[in-house]
Amino acid sequence: MKNRVQALVGAQWGDEGKGRVVDVLAGNADVIVRYQGGANAGHTVIAGGKKYIFHLLPSGMLYPNRICVIGNGVVLDPAQLKSEVDELSPAPSEIGTRLVVSCGAHIVMPYHKKLDLLSEAARKKLDSGSHIGTTGRGIGPCYVDKYNRIGIRAEDIVSPKILEKKLRLNLNEKNPVLEKIYRESPLEFDEIYEDACEWGRFIAPYLGDSTLEIDNALRDGKSVLFEGAQGTLLDIDHGTYPFVTSSSCVAGGCSIGGALGPGRIDRVIGVVKAYCTRVGEGPFPTEELNDTGERLRQGGAEFGATTGRPRRCGWLDLVALNYSVKVNGLDVIALTKLDVLSGLDELKVCVAYRLNGSETDIFSNSAEKLRETVPVYRTLPSWKENISGCRKFSELPQAARDYVNFIEESTSIKVGLIGVGAGREDTIIRDF
Repeated sequence: MKNRVQALVGAQWGDEGKGRVVDVLAGNADVIVRYQGGANAGHTVIAGGKKYIFHLLPSGMLYPNRICVIGNGVVLDPAQLKSEVDELSPAPSEIGTRLVVSCGAHIVMPYHKKLDLLSEAARKKLDSGSHIGTTGRGIGPCYVDKYNRIGIRAEDIVSPKILEKKLRLNLNEKNPVLEKIYRESPLEFDEIYEDACEWGRFIAPYLGDSTLEIDNALRDGKSVLFEGAQGTLLDIDHGTYPFVTSSSCVAGGCSIGGALGPGRIDRVIGVVKAYCTRVGEGPFPTEELNDTGERLRQGGAEFGATTGRPRRCGWLDLVALNYSVKVNGLDVIALTKLDVLSGLDELKVCVAYRLNGSETDIFSNSAEKLRETVPVYRTLPSWKENISGCRKFSELPQAARDYVNFIEESTSIKVGLIGVGAGREDTIIRDF
């Protein structure tokens, strides 16, 4: 079977529309795996006229008979997961036959969320330019505990004795920080322990060996789709540090967070929005702080699925995109929200940066350098037609086709899928 294992990643600053692309592709996949991040991600899917927002569940849950895996690289908020499961189906037993949660996924605890909010507030108070703009969901502190080797994993909350031991260890470390650094009251063991035991009872039916689940599927000739969260430019190693998330968003991350050797990946799909957006702090060379930015925000409904924050909006950045092509080894592009560009007077695309008097097409993930760059634009013709009803590439206006062709020429990567609306059916497939 061609492209039996596919990795889908965001090629910009997240919010590229990965959820709706996964929803399209999941119809031809047997297993869908979420491999990193946590409830700070929000994947929006519109199917059958209904809007779903998944923060933890793989978007493939909307298809029957698909196995959906939450991998070991995910940090899991059990309360959020329960909310999503309850909203999705009145029959949890049916979900239980399709959802597998890795025993090794780390659990986001109440102290993670509290420390996340306190740390961000302290940074902002000290220096308004140094705060990250996190969602406050406890993601970063949870990953800190993971790498500090004191994290509580999914397998721990189903074992009361192990949970008690690990929770006491963590509170012995966290409470002095809360009291002495942030001048906050200490957290009580009993309340957190009782909640965590309840989470364990909920999650127990879903726990499994995600490594074995994926390997068995491939040995049986099935297809697997890895679903990333956030985007390449928010990657902990390759993003615009320190304004990044706490996990590996790039294609290589699925080998770690999804337990799959890189040699088994057949194709890497990069999801690219037809323009650029960013949530939170950090450099954004093509940001438009004017009517154009507001027009893109309103036309694309650019408000965070997790926090509701308005997204910063600007023109497509090909310098950054070509960086993502290299870092991920992209094989094909899924272009979303092309319809949002309809009706603009002109279209600008960043083709180079100007820095210290010189022009370059090399992207730097140094936040300090990126702040100083000035985008060099190429202006392309726009189109006025409503393209949401187009289902073939040939049905698009010539200017829209030229825009897509320009992206292909500039990246040397095929645009195989084009989103022309928010619904599952609003998609043009080109030899995908």
